Formats: sequence, structure tokens, C-alpha cells
Amino acid sequence: MKIIFSYSAFAKAVLFIAFFFSTQFIVAHTITGFIKDSNGQPLKDVYVLHMKSGTHTHSNAKGFFTIDNVEQEEELKFSHIGYEASSIVVTNPKDILQITLNPSSLDLDAITISNDVETLNVLANVDLQINPVTSSQEILRTVPGLFIGQHAGGGKAEQIFLRGFDIDHGTDIAINVDGMPVNMVSHAHGQGYADLHFLIPETINNISYGVGSYDESVGNFATAGHVDFKTKSYLDESKISVEIGDFNHQRYLGLVQLVDNAHTTAYVATEYLTFDGPYDSPQNFDRINLFGKLHHTTDSGNRLSLSLSHFDSEWDASGQIPQRAVDSGLIDRFGAIDDTEGGSTSRTNIVLNYDMDISDKEQLETTMFYSHYDFLLYSNFTFFLEDPINGDQIQQQESRDMAGFKTKYTYDTQLGANDLSLTAGFGLRNDRTDASGLSRTLNRRTVLEDIQLGDINETNSSLFVGAELSVNKLLIDAGLRLERFKFVYKDALTETFDTQSQTATALLPKLNFNYEVNDNVKVYLHNGVGMHSNDTRVVLENGADDILPKSYGSDLGTIWKASDNLVVNGALWYLFLEQEFVYVGDAGIVEPSGETERYGFDLGVKYQLTDFLFLDTNLNYAHARAINEPDGADYIPLAPEFTSTGGISLKNYKRFNAGLRYRYIGDRAANEDNSIVAEGYFVADFNVNYDLTDNLRLGMAVQNLFDVEWNETQFATESRLASEAQSVEEIHFTPGTPLFIRGSIQYRF
Repeated sequence: MKIIFSYSAFAKAVLFIAFFFSTQFIVAHTITGFIKDSNGQPLKDVYVLHMKSGTHTHSNAKGFFTIDNVEQEEELKFSHIGYEASSIVVTNPKDILQITLNPSSLDLDAITISNDVETLNVLANVDLQINPVTSSQEILRTVPGLFIGQHAGGGKAEQIFLRGFDIDHGTDIAINVDGMPVNMVSHAHGQGYADLHFLIPETINNISYGVGSYDESVGNFATAGHVDFKTKSYLDESKISVEIGDFNHQRYLGLVQLVDNAHTTAYVATEYLTFDGPYDSPQNFDRINLFGKLHHTTDSGNRLSLSLSHFDSEWDASGQIPQRAVDSGLIDRFGAIDDTEGGSTSRTNIVLNYDMDISDKEQLETTMFYSHYDFLLYSNFTFFLEDPINGDQIQQQESRDMAGFKTKYTYDTQLGANDLSLTAGFGLRNDRTDASGLSRTLNRRTVLEDIQLGDINETNSSLFVGAELSVNKLLIDAGLRLERFKFVYKDALTETFDTQSQTATALLPKLNFNYEVNDNVKVYLHNGVGMHSNDTRVVLENGADDILPKSYGSDLGTIWKASDNLVVNGALWYLFLEQEFVYVGDAGIVEPSGETERYGFDLGVKYQLTDFLFLDTNLNYAHARAINEPDGADYIPLAPEFTSTGGISLKNYKRFNAGLRYRYIGDRAANEDNSIVAEGYFVADFNVNYDLTDNLRLGMAVQNLFDVEWNETQFATESRLASEAQSVEEIHFTPGTPLFIRGSIQYRF
């Protein structure tokens, strides 16, 4: 066969190919821009869609986005839940787009499933908009699967339950506000003590959380998970409100915007709360909160914020009571054995955040914080077990100064054709407590004996590195974190004021995989090693060699947008904990807990029935056991097995907002052999608000709508009453609040 070659045809083909590719090079552009809300503030996680190709991206914390291969006269679409979708046709690709999105009703259709966005955190903030919390006690309940309980007059930090953990007051969950750690190390009452009562709920702008210990940027206490709160940089509106309810409940709130311009915003907030509770001996709970925040954006787009807060509270407590005292008629459910319990606490915080863009590919985030904290608590758990004459009341106290900083550097680059994001960070925290002590007391007035008394100086330095590599639809996230501690204790009960010190180091690797199956489904496998530090006094005990026990965990899960108005998430998980020594602040002793394992599943469903009606539920199961104990004696006391939360909510319907919420926790073992059981409960709450005008809102809330008899907290405790010859171990409980109605009026301006 003879091939005839035409030079003219070949030349034309070459010219056509050259023209085609040069045209693509010339007219295909990278488009950049900034997205803001109607108040001129940057919007994060806005979904930016190139309509022709279907490629997409999301805006960052600065509201900045970039998207490649967009030609002139092609359309970009912008969407974000809670805002009206907007589109623009690119006319001049060299322009830096300035996009403004206006608020609208919530629509789950705007939820996107992507490796670029933490969808579960977006859903948590949807919940916050649909069901805004109005008390610091409710704040942590916004995290799916997390339960809280109060058992000391309302002023003490709540007891926390999550993923088969009785976390006590924060031992296995890291909590931060604006980057400042809330957890207190080597606390007089319990390790990791996290008191959130300084946070005014109406100032919360964003909640992000993670279960397990899979994030290299989060360190100490992130065993079961972590929760981060960010306060608002500005107020949508100023407001004052008054709330009055049963049991002498009174709450007064004021939020006022002081400065609001293109570069600078500032506001102040204050809250006063008082509550007696349903108890025979009134709680006399009294708390005041003050908060102020200044936010400034420079001409170059860097962000600086400074916040100051102070809270002060005091209370009396009826305390935990034994079931036998109620059964015998000695007291009723709301009575007390020792009604002289109670306490006082205060905390003053200063937090400075500075975020800057070093270049188009480099960002630096820095947080500095200082906190002064005072704590005084009187408790009596065993009544007359140890001292049949004076009783077993104890006093726990401390005065603390906490200071530190942390910084994170991010560099975005390419590895071949794949996006690569590199991070590195370090931090330093120092806690110094004066006169941290445990004493035996009588009626909150007389100190009978000092059991422990001393000064603690604990320093935690940390370093982490991480890398995120995007390979098509797969995101690989690898990280490594180093924690180093120095513990120093000066014992004031020794004649020479003895000083002991010790150091310890932990290395914590992380490896996570996230895969976008399609635009509606993402699967993930998260793996990580975490830890929580032990109390300084534990570390310095003889034989306490494993002072930084580690946790090893994995999550296999999925997020599925089943339809425009239905989002489902689920996960199977496993967690193993090494030996640890736990400081029991109530007794001043060290208790070994041994190795433990937990596994279970989480399931969440969010469904939008109409434009204004939302339904959600979360189901959580955990199997928690001690590994080295025989079957039947291996239960972990108070570990929750089955929990569920959810409800139905009405949002912006003919000036009405309402919600019916429930929470359920099943029966669980209160001791190691399950011979004593902490009974579960189902409690429902209802709230409704009506806007009389654009400025005036009336509201009503009903807690424990069905007036069920429930125990908010329960413990298996050995105690002895004054009339008893022998001690008894049984359930001691704090009764949950009965039907409780409160009304409110709010003025917005």
C-alpha cells in the first residue's frame, strides 16, 4: 500500500493543534476572589462551583477562594447553608472577585460532601442556629453523643459522658475557647477539670469537634475527643433579655455592639444568673459573666482579635444523697444529708489571636492566653463513714495562674499534579497553683485536718507536623505530635517544704484517609494515638512509672447525603487505653485503672421536612470493659452503653421558632461487677419563641416536659449515716430537675 504524504495537510494540522492549545492557555484562567456576608465579614466554607466543568472549591477562613481552568463568560455559583445562593459570569479573568452573600432560611440542600469541608461540624453549627443554647450547661450538649450531668449546686463543672467514658469533669476530652484551653491540669478536684461557665452562650459563633485523637493539632486530654468553641467577631444585632422561671430562676443578658466598620468591630456582653433549684435546701446559686471582644482586619487582610472575660459564682449544694435515705423516709428526693456543701469559683481570661497570610501559599495562626482562676469546693460523699463525730466533709481549693501560646504554620504547594498542604506548630503552657489542697472540714467553717497542701508548677511544651495530600478524590492526612511535660510540686505539709520534680515525653502519630466516593458520599478511616496527662501528685508518687499512658483508636465511617434534604453519618470505632494512674482529688489518693478497651458505633440522621421544619436524631452505642479483669467483674463504672439525642425543630415560620428535644441514656453499671446499676432516663424539653415585632421577642421554655423522675448523676458509694452502725454501698444520686417553666422577653436593636 502506498501512502501519499501531503506537507500542506500536515502543516495545517500542526497549526490547528498549536492554535488549540495556545487558545486554551490564553483563555483558561485561575479565578480568585473573596466572599463576605452582608456585614462585610469573611465567610468560610462557601461552595464555589464552576458550572461548565463541575469542578469546585471552598473559601478559607479569610473568605478567599481560587479555582482553575475558568474561561471568560463562564459562570461560577456560590452557596453556603444559611445564605442565598449567588452566581456570577466571569467578564474579566484578571479581576479579583468580591462576592457578597445575603442571609436566608436554612436549607440542607446547601450542605456539601467534600474533603475540603468538615461536614459534621457544619451540621453541628446548623443545630446551633436551629436550636440556640441559652445556658452554659447546654453548650456541650450540641456535640452528638455527649451527655452532661450536674451534681453540686450548679457552680461546679459538669460531669461529662462520651463514647463509653465517664470523663468526670474533662479528663478525656480537650476543650478550647478561641484557642485557649479550658481544661485544668493537676486540679484540686480532678484532672482535666473543664469549667465552661465563663462562656456566655449567645457569644458563640462556631463549634467544631472531633471524636477520638486523630488531629495532630490537638494534644493533651483528647482521648475520647475534643471540642473547640469560637466566639463571634461581631454581633448581628444588639440585644437585652430577661428570663424568669420556677425555683427562683432569673437570667439577665445584655449584648451591645460598640464599633462596627469595615476594618474594626467591638462588642461587650454580660450575664447574670440566679437559681435556687427544687431542693429543700436552696442552692442560692449566683453567677455573673462579663465578656468583651475587639476584632480588627488590616488592609492586607490579616486578622487580630482580643477578648477579655471574667466570671464569678458561688452556690450552696444539697449534694448527692443515698437511695436508702429516701426509701426510709428520712429525706425526700430533694432533701439533703449535709446541706452545708457548696463553693465558689472565678476565672479571668485574656486571649489574643492573630492570623496572617505570609504569602498566597503561607498562613500563620497564633494564639496567646492568660487566665487567673480561684476555686473553693465543699463536699461530703460518705457522710459519717470516716469520722462518726464531725462527719466527712472535705474542702478542696486552689489559686491558679495559667499562661501560654500556640502557633500553627501552613504551606500549600503541589506534589506533581496533586495538592499538598504542610503544617507545623508548637505551643507552650505553664500552670502554677498556690496552696492547692485537700482538707477535712466541719460545716464549711472549721478546718479539722490538712490532708494535702502544696504548690504545683506544671509546664507542657508541644510540637507537631502534618501533611495533607490530595490524590484525585483521596485525601491522606498524616501527622506526628510530641508532648513534653515537667512536673514540680512543693509539699507544704513537710517541715522542709520538700520539692519534687519529674519530666515525661509522649510521641503521638496520626494517619487518616478520606475518600469522596461521589458528590454525595464520603468514607473515612481515621487512626491515631492520644493521651491525657496525670496529676502532678500522681507523677511524683513512688511506682507511678507510666505517667503518660496512651490511647490507640480507629474510626471507620461515612457521610452520605441521601437526598437534597437528608444527611446520614455513621461510624464504627475502637479505642484501647494503656495502664494509667488516676488522682482521686476527693480522697487525695492514687488509683490504678489498668488497661481498658471500648468499641461501638455512632449514627446520626438530619432531615429537613419543609423549608422551616427539621428533624434529627443521634444513636450511640459503646461497649466498655477492663481487659485484665475476669468476665463479670470487668465493667467500667458509669460508662454509658447506649445514648440517644434528637428532636424536631421549627425555624422562622410566621415569626415562630420552636423545638422539642429529647435525650436518653440507658441503664449502666455503677460498679465493676454490675451488681449496682445506675438507672437510665428519658427527658424531653420544649421551647417556643414568637417575634411580636422585628425588635421584640417573647419566649417560653419547659424543661422535663413530661415531669419524669430522673437522676441527673449517680455513683456507687460506700457511706454511713449518723444513725447507722455499719456502712452501706449503694447508689447515691443528685435528682434531676422536675417540670420547670421559664419565660423570657428579648429586645433587639
